[in-house]
Amino acid sequence: MLAAAKSFNIRLWPCLTCLLALLALGQVLQTPCLTLSAGERRLAMYEARPGLVLTIDFIHSVQKTPVREVLAVEQGGGSLELIETRYRSFGVGLPFLESEGDFRQEGSDFVLRGMERHWGELSLRTGVGTQLTLTVSGLGQMEQVFPLYEEFLPGTRIDVRLQPLYEVIF
Repeated sequence: MLAAAKSFNIRLWPCLTCLLALLALGQVLQTPCLTLSAGERRLAMYEARPGLVLTIDFIHSVQKTPVREVLAVEQGGGSLELIETRYRSFGVGLPFLESEGDFRQEGSDFVLRGMERHWGELSLRTGVGTQLTLTVSGLGQMEQVFPLYEEFLPGTRIDVRLQPLYEVIF
């Protein structure tokens, strides 16, 4: 009887080890990631944790003035929240209503915060003279700047996505 129990115990450990390894792998594959892509080319991938910040800088196509939009990964890594929009002139395509959030002037900039806008993905395009630049910062990592207008032709689609690691891999 003791020999049978020992034999069962010896066969049980590899099964339990495999089960635990599969559970751990499943957990890792669920990790939310922020990916930046241009066409079929992945430019970068980050673990999407609260505190990771994506800044989008560009020259407004009509006003020809700089615009900065700051987004942050929300708790759980499921969406990006627009934290702030900063620009230097009023005009077509630029927010200005106080009802859209907390609107104020800071020096020569107009700043809008608290807009309650959330996205799981964004599609951007490089344009003639727009100088589209993405910057990823936060979480104690070195800031990474992607001057996309220098590398990609005007009209190139740039995708920013929050997705689980398994979608990135497969």
